[in-house]
Amino acid sequence: MADKPDMGEIASFDKAKLKKTEMQEKNTLLTKETTEQEKGSEIS
Repeated sequence: MADKPDMGEIASFDKAKLKKTEMQEKNTLLTKETTEQEKGSEIS
């Protein structure tokens, strides 16, 4: 087992073979209005 990874494979890697993906933000930060609305719904 080698201590260091084979950097030759990394140097010859072809980025053109990668697929394009779109990022979608899943965890959005709450706005002040959203938190106030949630606080109001907890009391009711």
